[in-house]
Amino acid sequence: MQNGGETSQASVDADKEDPRCGESLSAPPAAATGTSSPEKRRRRAKKQIEGERLISEQKKEAREKLREERVKQKETKKLEQKRRKEAADRFKSYRPENCLKRMTVCVDPVLLQDEGSDTLLGTLRAMEWRSSIEEQQLAHSITWNRELPEGEDGLSIIQEEQILMVLQLNEFMDMLSSIKEIQQENIKQVECKSLFNKLSQYLNTYAGKIVTLAVIGLSSWALWEEKRSGGLRDLDLEEALVFLQLSRNTSVIFLESWQDLADHACAVTKALSKRPMKLLTETPDLPFCVDGSWASGVRVQKDGTGLLPVWSRQIQQLNRVSPAVAAAISSAFPSPQLLLQAYKDSASEGDQKNILADLSVTSGERQRRVGPDISSRVCRFLTAHNPQLVLD
Repeated sequence: MQNGGETSQASVDADKEDPRCGESLSAPPAAATGTSSPEKRRRRAKKQIEGERLISEQKKEAREKLREERVKQKETKKLEQKRRKEAADRFKSYRPENCLKRMTVCVDPVLLQDEGSDTLLGTLRAMEWRSSIEEQQLAHSITWNRELPEGEDGLSIIQEEQILMVLQLNEFMDMLSSIKEIQQENIKQVECKSLFNKLSQYLNTYAGKIVTLAVIGLSSWALWEEKRSGGLRDLDLEEALVFLQLSRNTSVIFLESWQDLADHACAVTKALSKRPMKLLTETPDLPFCVDGSWASGVRVQKDGTGLLPVWSRQIQQLNRVSPAVAAAISSAFPSPQLLLQAYKDSASEGDQKNILADLSVTSGERQRRVGPDISSRVCRFLTAHNPQLVLD
């Protein structure tokens, strides 16, 4: 019995020591999972990196495009600011006081033979205007040259079309005799060197020029004496003046002295200095209308803010209506409807035209009125029903 127990115990111990016995009793291997192979993982990582790189490039292109747009907007803004500055400088250069600085009064040397010419030159110096003594294409004349602002196309200096031809009384009487001979078809008797012949040749060459004859030293008694001694009648003088006006577009003014001539030359100079600004303000453009941006217009908010400046700018579109006049009208009548109602309440057409005439206008230190001319034009502008009506 003891030997049998020992034998069975030894058998159990042998089984424990035998490895084959353990293998036969171990659990079966687990089933294979869905884990990808290293090659697949590498391909997936490569695709992911490629996608991230593509997204990064797209973002970079978007940032670059946005940067280019911003640079372009800045350049456009700079160009717009430069254009506005040039336009503002050009507008300032057209002001009368600036035009006077660039205006030169040119006097023909022939006029210096008369002692009274010192009065003319002295007056020009007293006004601190530029003047020059140079030979003119039309003898006995005074002309005006004006320098253009920098940046203007074409010539840097232009000659105004206004010309003042200065004649003494005896020279004018000789011209009347030449005109009388021409009217009587005695053209051969007109000397080639006569002043009228020179005037005609000049106007034939320069058709756009406007010549004014200034006759100095002319009083009614002197004129009567000269006509009687020259065998001229009053009718001859009248016919000659009409002939000059119609055939040569030349007018005649009679002046007592060289001082009167100097005053007239100053008046012409001032008038010429105002012309560029008037031509600029009488352009048919409508600056109160918006053209692509608010730079040249007036922004109107939803609550109506900005309508008053628009109304004021609209009034300025009429010729020779300054911002000060437009401000006076828009202050008295803040909207077109109020002005239209005032026109309806007027008793007569005359009252309508004069509603704005007495409005006070403040321009610098000077006080003035709107005046009947502008008042009448504004009335026609708002009340007329004829689309072909000429307001000015």
